[in-house]
Formats: sequence, C-alpha cells, structure tokens
Amino acid sequence: MSQPTETEFVQSPCVSVCKLTADRAYCIGCLRTLEEIRGWKHMDAGQKRALLADLENRQSAAAE
Repeated sequence: MSQPTETEFVQSPCVSVCKLTADRAYCIGCLRTLEEIRGWKHMDAGQKRALLADLENRQSAAAE
C-alpha cells in the first residue's frame, strides 16, 4: 500500500452550515476557526489531514 502524497486531494470538512459561534471562535458546522477556513486552500495534504484529526478531537470534546 503506498503512502499518500502531499499533493493528493483532501475533502474539505465544510458541511454548508456556515455560521460562527457568538464569540466568533469557530464555525458551528465544521468546527474550524476563521483562520483555518481561510487557510484551507493554502494547506498541503498533510496539513489538511492534521487539521481534520484536530477537528475530530474538537468534536469529541464538544460532545462531552
């Protein structure tokens, strides 16, 4: 099995529920910060995968 390359396509976590929390800390749909949303198109595949892992942790923490 080959390792993923840094140029491979990584699906955006956007779920088209684009609304920020009252304190503008993050999007209630995808849990990304404004900086993360803006920076997505400039991230390489490794950075995107790392962010997706962080988002999973945020989702788990929010569910507690």
